[in-house]
Amino acid sequence: MGKQPFMYVLQEILYFAQFSERQWQTNNNNDYTLFIINNGHGKLVAAGETIKLAEGKCVIISPDNMTEISIESECFSFYQLSFTTISLGDSKQPKVHEIFSIIGELRCLPVSQCNNQLEIIYRNRLMNDELSIFEQHVRFQEFMLFILQQNLPKLHQKNDRQSVEHSINYIHEHYEKDWTVEQLSHIADVPRWNYSRLFKEITGHIPLHYLNNIRIDRAKQLLSTTNDRIFEISQTVGFNNEYYFNRRFKEHVGVSPGQYRKSHSNSIRIFAPFLEDFLVALGITPIAQFSHAKWGKQEYLDLQEVPDIDVADGRMEQILQYKPNLIMLNAGVERWDTCHHLNQLAPICHFSHPGEDWRSTLYKIADLTGRIAIMKDVIRQYEHTVHDARTILSKSVYGQTVAFLRISANSISLYAGPECGYTGPILYRDLGLMPHPLVWNMPHHTRRCALTNDQLSKLDAHHLFITFDKQHSTFEGEERNILTSPIWLALSAVKNHCVYEVDFLTWMNYGVLSHSKKIEDVLHVLG
Repeated sequence: MGKQPFMYVLQEILYFAQFSERQWQTNNNNDYTLFIINNGHGKLVAAGETIKLAEGKCVIISPDNMTEISIESECFSFYQLSFTTISLGDSKQPKVHEIFSIIGELRCLPVSQCNNQLEIIYRNRLMNDELSIFEQHVRFQEFMLFILQQNLPKLHQKNDRQSVEHSINYIHEHYEKDWTVEQLSHIADVPRWNYSRLFKEITGHIPLHYLNNIRIDRAKQLLSTTNDRIFEISQTVGFNNEYYFNRRFKEHVGVSPGQYRKSHSNSIRIFAPFLEDFLVALGITPIAQFSHAKWGKQEYLDLQEVPDIDVADGRMEQILQYKPNLIMLNAGVERWDTCHHLNQLAPICHFSHPGEDWRSTLYKIADLTGRIAIMKDVIRQYEHTVHDARTILSKSVYGQTVAFLRISANSISLYAGPECGYTGPILYRDLGLMPHPLVWNMPHHTRRCALTNDQLSKLDAHHLFITFDKQHSTFEGEERNILTSPIWLALSAVKNHCVYEVDFLTWMNYGVLSHSKKIEDVLHVLG
């Protein structure tokens, strides 16, 4: 049979201070009694036990015990709380936790938090309307929980790391409270210096940053699922200052709380040049899409019905006619001066993630638009695609080298290895293809490198993927002149008909849909 639930019932709270007498006696009869010392020092005697008293001490006395307190300082004050228990189950016998069935000291730290709770309980002791009585009952249950959590048997606190983990769970349950690191380290019974070190080791964050992250996540839930006012939400999650809440929220999420709430409405209208791939993957149709006079549009996204805006022609104000209520920008738009004026048209959410970290970008957009579940399915499907493709390619092109070239009228650029660039993380990391040695020789963290004629002549990769950049062409097809040059025709991949032209904007993109299309293109020719 399981344990029967029970609760504590406060019978009386008293406060004593500045005694003229040097001794004081009480008999607690059927009640349990807590003494919490506010100030001064002395000693307590009960049932033959003697306990020294000092500021911050908490002493529990079980029922039917005469208690005598001797005061040994000029100024002495303490709270005395009497309580009983009632069973919430079938049992008619009241129960109490075993730590209260003794005469002895209990932990009650931090002292400031303990005193704050007791002061509120004492101040409201005479309130007699129904709601106030209930509030007082809840306050006392919280105080008893505060006591219990610090005095559970050491069996539950085998080491400092487990104690810190326990306090982290406690933060998740009580994130709305006004915590300090000192208070949290007291709860864990771990020195502050070690507490902060272990906390960051476990979570990757310092305690108060972690606490704010929990509060912001809860605020996002409330903003997207309730009509509560922003001030009320900030109070609910533990921010007493709405301005501070707004600032922290925007730092964490990228938009203000009000803009976040609007982004979760079904009528959200988003313009996100160079980020359309992520929107489409999440089932969102942008109100307009970027285009470029030489590059065209992202045809692979199948957005034929969505109007396009040339990001380089200097007329970005035309986006006004589509009435966006949110604009998303990444670092890629900084090359276009016209995009700097978009903040005058609608709220802007900036993405600081490097393009290679496409999962973080996808997550942030999903979070902003309430599509986390869809995002998880998208990533799961991509990883399944990668696994299947990698299995096929490990057999079909084992030991053969691969390289990717971006060819324009004035240069031929080789793209980097598995760590950076539009193509390397997909070709070499996800699909496990073998880079040509020239790829490995590129400077670290360089996404692409222009090849000299001598370097190009040494590019004897088994397979070449190429795309043509028309941006620097002065006449149609100029970028393709390289295909008739002697150096090009002498390449082994050219001789063996192992050169594969791919779509420019599909491959010059970081989106999950473009990556999936790259895998499809690779399997088509190498699988």
